[in-house]
Amino acid sequence: MDVIRVVLVDDQELVRTGFRLVLGGQPDIEVVGEAGDGAEALEVVAQTRPDVVVMDVRMPRMDGVAATRRIRADAADGTPRVLILTTFDLDEYVYEAIRAGASGFLLKDTGARNLIEGVRVVHSGDAVVAPSATRRLFDRFTTAVPGWHADEQQRLDPPGGPLTARETEVLREVAQGLSNAEIAARMFLSEATVRTHVSNILGKLGLRGRVQAVVYAYEAGLVRPRA
Repeated sequence: MDVIRVVLVDDQELVRTGFRLVLGGQPDIEVVGEAGDGAEALEVVAQTRPDVVVMDVRMPRMDGVAATRRIRADAADGTPRVLILTTFDLDEYVYEAIRAGASGFLLKDTGARNLIEGVRVVHSGDAVVAPSATRRLFDRFTTAVPGWHADEQQRLDPPGGPLTARETEVLREVAQGLSNAEIAARMFLSEATVRTHVSNILGKLGLRGRVQAVVYAYEAGLVRPRA
């Protein structure tokens, strides 16, 4: 069994302790380091080379947004994925963190099962977003966050080349929140083929992760939020 190596970043020691007890009790998860702020997180990540960083947002010295941007600056294979933990009051920071390359976010009061599954999902290359905040996330991205708006032609004809019909279809499924396995089953493809399509989509669109791909799909009009 592959073990997911995790670093916990939060300025409250008791919070880190709770997360460590929850995650460390799983046979496929190992907590390999902890940090109390973003600056320390960069050092710990460099030393431990984790698979996933569970990141708080508001911290002293360097916040979680800046730390996420630094960690995900080179989104190559082996770069840790970042799972943001936050509250609704910090939404604006979360949107910036997702733009910086975070793979998603959960609320800090999420249950143990959701936290464990969130780490597993992020590690697998999929995105995780707190279900109760999904619509709010899309609304905020498409109305208030600078840097994500472009005319429709630019969105559908990106600098990396236009998406193929199959890539567009896969992007629509990603935007519905489906995992690679679920997309593979729905489209009668292998999971490896879906992973390749997702990788090509991110490369062509110049995006850093699946959450950004979801936002792109909504802005391009490929999918519409439910009323």
